[in-house]
Amino acid sequence: MKYAWMDTYLLDKAGVTKDLKEEWNWIRYQIGGKMFAAICLGEDGNPCYITLKLEPSEGDFLRQQYEDIIPGYYMNKVHWNSIKSDGEVPDDLLKDMLDKSYRLVLGGFSKKKQQEIIMNAKAVTNGQSIQERLTDCGKGSRNMGFDYKKEYKEFYMPKNKPGIIKVPTMNYIAVRGKGNPNEEGSEYKESIGLLYAIAFTIKMSKKGNRQIEGYFDYVVPPLEGFWWQENQTEIDFAHKEKFRFISVIRLPDFVKKEDVDWAKEEAARKKKQDFSKVEFLAYQEGLCVQCMHIGPYDAEPETIQKMHDFIAAEGYEPDMTEHRLHHEIYLSDARRTAKERLKTVIRHPIKKIL
Repeated sequence: MKYAWMDTYLLDKAGVTKDLKEEWNWIRYQIGGKMFAAICLGEDGNPCYITLKLEPSEGDFLRQQYEDIIPGYYMNKVHWNSIKSDGEVPDDLLKDMLDKSYRLVLGGFSKKKQQEIIMNAKAVTNGQSIQERLTDCGKGSRNMGFDYKKEYKEFYMPKNKPGIIKVPTMNYIAVRGKGNPNEEGSEYKESIGLLYAIAFTIKMSKKGNRQIEGYFDYVVPPLEGFWWQENQTEIDFAHKEKFRFISVIRLPDFVKKEDVDWAKEEAARKKKQDFSKVEFLAYQEGLCVQCMHIGPYDAEPETIQKMHDFIAAEGYEPDMTEHRLHHEIYLSDARRTAKERLKTVIRHPIKKIL
């Protein structure tokens, strides 16, 4: 196999065990009894695939970038990915993917169980205990990188009852458009593909020649959208053809406009696609009311009414203008989540009633 280092690399991780699942002909690498990686053997006993777990959005992106990365071989194709064992995926990238798979599976255990797994690991490497090695790079799921949803819960994980919040200026990559977002080939659906391509080009810049000053590893934040309709202060969900929007993904503060410009050029070169619609956007929302909406997008007016009733009782009123817009943050993948379980943060600008 091309990646001959893989067995030693994985067994050197805290608490990892290995077995052969004979009926599958897979060599499995497990943490706490759960598989996080496997070498899939062919009928001749030689490796054909390496299978591992990734966040769905990152897996989707990497499959587009490398023809040797495919949906999980005999696994859930949303979360698992397979790499051809004789392919051209760089060693450093495969190591990064294996690290993330390990952390994802370890992070799925309770904190108590994570500690048990680590404390029961007996191996010592390079003079460091496993506990010390884990501490060096953070524990459990934190190893996935800085996660804005978890670190800024006040912005991304509000309660399902309205609350008032002041939102600071944030930087985004953005694509503007109009029309019904549900139509096949819509400008909205195009915008999502453009944004994720640029978001992951920036995230993976550490693997290439572009060294962004102040870079730290992070989880790509969720998709968001600002929505409005011409000459209307409220959204009319019955007339989606009148929608105007700005689709956005938040950027870490270390990413500057010139980094976005570089990412557009890099993505265009690799994918042979036009990314001129993508822009760097600094946006300040200021004082807002927000609420977690659980359910179909078409049921949002119910939640919005609760938000407006709440602020009226608190002495505020909506402050929708051409610069202050209806804002949604999508915490669920609408392609894979039942409508009644969709989680969307809804945020509206407000002002004090004089």
